[in-house]
Amino acid sequence: MTARTLTLLAILAAAAAAIFFFLSPSSEDGEKTRLTLTGSSTIAPLALEIAKRYEKQNGTVRIDVETGGSSRGMADARKGLADIGMVSRSLKADEADLTGHLLARDGVGIIVHASNPIEAITGAEVVSIYKREITSWETLGGPDAGIVLIHKAEGRSTLEVFLDHFKLDNPSIKPDVIVGDNEQGIKTVAANPQGIGYVSIGTAEVAIENGAAIKLIKLDGVEASTATVADGSFPMARELNLVTHGNIPEKTTAFLAFAQSAEVDDLIKGQSFVPPRR
Repeated sequence: MTARTLTLLAILAAAAAAIFFFLSPSSEDGEKTRLTLTGSSTIAPLALEIAKRYEKQNGTVRIDVETGGSSRGMADARKGLADIGMVSRSLKADEADLTGHLLARDGVGIIVHASNPIEAITGAEVVSIYKREITSWETLGGPDAGIVLIHKAEGRSTLEVFLDHFKLDNPSIKPDVIVGDNEQGIKTVAANPQGIGYVSIGTAEVAIENGAAIKLIKLDGVEASTATVADGSFPMARELNLVTHGNIPEKTTAFLAFAQSAEVDDLIKGQSFVPPRR
């Protein structure tokens, strides 16, 4: 073998080693630790912002946030399909196998089209509307027009909070439109001047700021707003929780500690939710 050949082989070996070095994961740039959050569409936008900030501070972590409703969040946490479930209500007594981690507080408000002159409604009137005992806005002092009933699909915590507050039986409600997440509810009411629905107050406030043709109306004389949720006066308020199942690994514990710290209060307020008392 000639010296020239040996030199060429040495060069090729060095090049191959360099390529292997750059393509192989090192101790500093190896695979990232992954966390998955699934569940409530109310919590998801906030969870995504918290995840982005956490990833920026912890470069070796990647966090995926997926919606699908609170029921999915609980089911995924139980099955190990998600590290953390997102549930936009308090946990029930028969859900004691899950651990709730309070993230923020929110309210469920009644919304109508921005052109509707109605500014307030009582709980009794809401019940009568959803029982189809009141079918025209004229009965409430509004226009001579039928009420278009917009209702949430099964598996949504907003639905559970609404039914529990007004003591309504879901099978007895015959809506005109069934919607999934809050954004769909807002779009449906915004597109229908005769519509009525109920959504997250925080989500509605953000949508109104961005020009959505809806408005939140008073419930039993109390303004539906982040401020009344914060001071405890709004009657239909709820917890926004992150939930876990079983033993919590260190990667999850670290993220939960961050998500429940004052470091994210600005993000919570930015989504028009109320930070918990620390």
